[in-house]
Formats: sequence, C-alpha cells, structure tokens
Amino acid sequence: MKKILILLSNPKNSVQLRLGEEIREIKEALKQSKNREQFQVESESAVRVKDLRRALLEYEPAIVHFSGHGSGTNGLILENDSGETQLVSSEALAQLFKQFQQEVQCVVLNACYSEEQAKAIHQYIDCVVGMNKAVGDVAAINFSTAFYEALGAGKSYDKCFNFACNSIDLEGIPESDTPQIRYRPRHYISDIQETQQAKNTDDSSFQPMSEQSQSPSITLSDNATWNLSKSQFGGQIIGRDNIQTQNFYSDQPEKQLTVTEVVTLIQKIETIFQNTDLPATYQEKAQNYIENAQEAVQEDEPDKTYAAKSLQKANKVLKDANLWPKFQPELQPLFTQLEPWLEVSSQTLSKF
Repeated sequence: MKKILILLSNPKNSVQLRLGEEIREIKEALKQSKNREQFQVESESAVRVKDLRRALLEYEPAIVHFSGHGSGTNGLILENDSGETQLVSSEALAQLFKQFQQEVQCVVLNACYSEEQAKAIHQYIDCVVGMNKAVGDVAAINFSTAFYEALGAGKSYDKCFNFACNSIDLEGIPESDTPQIRYRPRHYISDIQETQQAKNTDDSSFQPMSEQSQSPSITLSDNATWNLSKSQFGGQIIGRDNIQTQNFYSDQPEKQLTVTEVVTLIQKIETIFQNTDLPATYQEKAQNYIENAQEAVQEDEPDKTYAAKSLQKANKVLKDANLWPKFQPELQPLFTQLEPWLEVSSQTLSKF
C-alpha cells in the first residue's frame, strides 16, 4: 500500500485558503479510483516544523503533498507554536528530504512561488512539483484533484502531472503553466556514497557482480599460477602461453530474465513477506521497499541498483524483527534467480 501524506499549513496571519476542500477532493478522487485499495491517505494540519519531522518519521510516505503558502527564495511557510508564520529555507527542506530519499518518491508543493523549494528537494527526490508563481485556490484544487485521479488510475507521476495541468485548461483557468515538474527515472543517492571516501562502510560491498567477479586462479604444484577467464560463450583455463587447456563454464550463455519474469519473482517475494509474522509497522515498511523495487524494475530504463537496494532493505526489516532465519530458505532461491538480472550476488542482497 502506498502512503500519501498531506500536510496543511495556513497560519492565522496569512491569507486563508480552502485547504479543507482540497484535502476532501483528493480523498474523494482516490476513493473513486479503480486502484483505491493501493493507497492510504494520512494528513496533518497546522503543520509546524516538528510536525513535519515527526510525520515523515511516523508515516514513511511514498508521496508528500504540501498545501499552503510559499514565499519564493525566502522559503516555505509553516506555522510556529502560536499559529503564525514560520519560514523554512529551501536548503533545510532539501536536507530533510535527503534523509527520506529511500521512501519518498514524489513531493507536491501546492503553494505559491514554491518552485525554488522544488528545485532544492529534487536533488534527492526524483519527482517534485512546485509552482512558479502565485496560484489561485480554484486552480490549485483542480490540479490536486486531477493529479490523484490519474494516480489512482495507475499513471506514472509525470503523466499525472500532465493530466492535472490539462485539467486546469479544461476548466478554462489560465494557470496551467503555473505548476512545474522536475522528474527523472528513479535514481538513488545515498549518504553512504558520500562517506565512503572517508571510511569503509558496510555498503562498500554492494557492487555489481561484474565488479565483484575477478578472474579466478589456481596454483599448480610447481607454484605456477594459471588464470581462469571467460570467453563470450564459456570459459577456458588459459596458461601462461595462452593455450586453451580445458572448458569449465557452460557451453551456452546464461539466459537473461525478461522484465516480466523479474516482476513475477519480486511478486513471489512480496507474497512470502505478506505471509510472515511481521508486526504491522514492520510489514508496512517492508511492503514499501518491495513496491519501490517493483517500480524501479518497470521504469523505461530499469534502475537495477535501486531495485537491489530496496530488496536488501526489505530483508533487513526481517532481520530487525528476528525473522530472517525462518524465511531465508524460501527467499534465498528467489534472490538467486534474480542475481544475473540485478547484477548483484544473492549473498549481497541478504547482507545487512
């Protein structure tokens, strides 16, 4: 199930917006959609900075939707403890979302002059929508309603955006060029990558199989070392004189999985997780990671690294719940089948 977190902020010393109507229309759009069982909507109103932090930690949403006011380069407008305006800088928001880049797939900033914040957040989140100027209540509500109608119909985020902009046009509202999207195929940026230069981490072992696999060697009785190397259609033992002496790999190349076959294998993994004894909070977290893997696989340009990382994180949920040994016998064969396509060893997928 994909969680949508709606954040509302309308300080008492700011122009009052029809935020209640917007959230009602979003919920109704999803409720009426054919895929309604795939979404869960959570909302927080009168959002303060600490509410924003806590909501991201508690819900771990895939989509974050903010409705309220923006002020361009000055930042996004939240509320303070007195219910009045508190500005949050673009950089601070970007650094916050950086910490949730594994979970959050899309951020919608339905607020005036929020393109500056969208640009900053897009460093870490693959799909971010912002407004390049002031946006009226009617246009904002129409945009949100149509965006989630398309999402509920199974459209990708960029298609949801186009559908929503067209909805504004269809209503005869001259604001369809106000929403702006920053979108790329899913791309993983990791804190670990930034710290690898300073120290070795447990993520350093996460390398494509092609990088892990070095030509093996054997040492003969006379201490001469013979290298083992692969040819296009198999492998041979090649001596120091480059003479072929023995075939040891299969004569035929390994069959490459199709995307459909990969999706089917991940669905089997998902079924196993659904039948585990995971507590509800753990189950939701694992489910989100598996859904992330599915989406990465089905991109126009599949992101194999992100898919593998997501499956690895799902396995870690089992470990944290002390259930990995129980379900490893069922999961490990599936990881082994995925190994050639993901270009990652099954041992790496189950290393935490």
